[in-house]
Amino acid sequence: MTNDPGLKIVIVDASPLRAAILEAGLREAGYVHVMRLAEHTNLLARLHAIDPDVILIDLEDPSRDVVEQMFQVSREVKRPVAMFVDQSDSSTIEAAIEAGVSAYIVDGLKKERVRPIVDMTISRFRAFSRLRDELEQTRTALEERKTLDRAKGILMKMKGFDEEAAYALLRRTAMNEKKRMVDIAQSVITAADLFK
Repeated sequence: MTNDPGLKIVIVDASPLRAAILEAGLREAGYVHVMRLAEHTNLLARLHAIDPDVILIDLEDPSRDVVEQMFQVSREVKRPVAMFVDQSDSSTIEAAIEAGVSAYIVDGLKKERVRPIVDMTISRFRAFSRLRDELEQTRTALEERKTLDRAKGILMKMKGFDEEAAYALLRRTAMNEKKRMVDIAQSVITAADLFK
C-alpha cells in the first residue's frame, strides 16, 4: 500500500486553508485520489461509502466532543488514520493510541512532511493489524483447546476413557464426519449439557 499513487486518501478538515496544505503535500508526493470532507456530520457513513485507503484528520483546536468523534471514526473504519492537531495533552494522545489512530501529529502540518507521515501511518497500521490478528488467533486457539479439554473430560467421566482414548475418539469422529475436532467437541459438550 505504501508509495502507491493509486491510494484513495480522504482529508477530514473543516478549514480549507489547512486542507489545502495537506492536499498540496499529497499531490506533490504523487497521490492522485484525494478527497476532502469538510463537515463532520454523518462522517462514519460517508467514510464507509467512500471506503478510503488512508484517512487524514486535521483538527486545529478540537473540542473534546470532536476529538472523541474522530476516535470513534478510527475505531470503526479499520483503516490507517493520521490525526493532525495543533496542541494536545498526554491523556488525549493516550486516548488516540487506544482508539487505533496510527499517527498522532502535534503541530506538524507541513506540506513536505505529508508523504513520510502517510508512509509511517500505513506501516504502523499494518504492524498493529498483524499484532491484533495474532492475538485473535491465539485467543481462538486457547478457546478451542479449552473446548477440546472439556469434551475429553466429559468422555473420560461418562465412558471411563483415559485422556488418550477420549482424544482418539474425538479425532476419529471428526475425520469420519469431515468436521473439525473442536466442532465435534462442542457437540459432546452440548449433548452432555442436555442430559444433566
